[in-house]
Amino acid sequence: MFRIAVLPGDGIGKEVTAAALEVLEAAGEKCGFAFETKFALIGGAAIDQAGEPLPRETVELCRGCDAVLLGAVGGPKWDSLPGELRPEKGILGIRSALELFANLRPAIVYPALRGASPLKDEIVGEGLDILVVRELTGGIYFGEHRRTGQGDNQVAEDVERYSVNEVRRIAKVAFELAGKRGNRLCSVDKSNVLETSRLWRETVIDVAKDYPAVELSHMYVDNAAMQLVRAPRQFDVIVTSNMFGDILSDEASQITGSIGMLPSASLGKGKLGLYEPIHGSAPDIAGKNLCNPMATVLSLAMMLRYSLDESIAANHIEAAVGTVLEEGWRTADLGGKPDRILGTKEMGAKIATTLAAL
Repeated sequence: MFRIAVLPGDGIGKEVTAAALEVLEAAGEKCGFAFETKFALIGGAAIDQAGEPLPRETVELCRGCDAVLLGAVGGPKWDSLPGELRPEKGILGIRSALELFANLRPAIVYPALRGASPLKDEIVGEGLDILVVRELTGGIYFGEHRRTGQGDNQVAEDVERYSVNEVRRIAKVAFELAGKRGNRLCSVDKSNVLETSRLWRETVIDVAKDYPAVELSHMYVDNAAMQLVRAPRQFDVIVTSNMFGDILSDEASQITGSIGMLPSASLGKGKLGLYEPIHGSAPDIAGKNLCNPMATVLSLAMMLRYSLDESIAANHIEAAVGTVLEEGWRTADLGGKPDRILGTKEMGAKIATTLAAL
């Protein structure tokens, strides 16, 4: 019996988590495991009900569970709030509170979706599979933020900070993952300008001594952004800082055809992890049964693999998603034939029934 904390959050978060849980139910019935869900507040929903983006009760609930499933946070309703009270502080806070320092963001182009990629078919090719490993609890997002002065003399500062230990631990995760894939790791930084990036590169090179089988390369972040759309197949595993990873993984998502297809896992030293789609709350389509739940469903597969040791169930979920796509079923963001477009609920149900029939 697994205990799963569910944090639907805001906007489409409620819809995608509901669809994903239907798929998880089908996976449990097929593979012989049970689970109980515990719901909690985060983001704008937490601000509205508890006055803060991450209540202490949410943190304690998550700590007592085997894994955490997150929907999405944010929306224009809360845009006027000061920085420390914005919904996004809930995500940063839960990652920090659970000591989840490694964010894994796979970008996979399914064969059935090659035509949905904005890149030419000869550039995407067959079997494009990139894994972005993003450092999650350091860097500019967690550095000091301050303003000084008044009026036109105001100055704003956001401090980028990394320690050797922070870089070393994320580099080890990336090297381990690269060793289980294609033995190629590209470290992305801006060491021609930033001192933090120079420390980053030096530390990654030092860690590489323990992984002689993995081919290590380095790339400046601006060049990496260009190369992702020019020749994405040169990449296998990318490791980079918090902000650079945030940007590059969103760019990589578009290669797959839709940001609605990209899952993510946030991991620490233990088994507890946080799993979420990388898309936002999409308030413009919230409640309309239009959003794509597949990124959240695929996040469940990562949860089963990394936190719950149910790799067979994870494989079943991924196979079910692939089968549904091969059969031509789509959500609106993916295009396709009008008679094969499904809503959020219907797509969740389609994946669940396909999984059961595998």
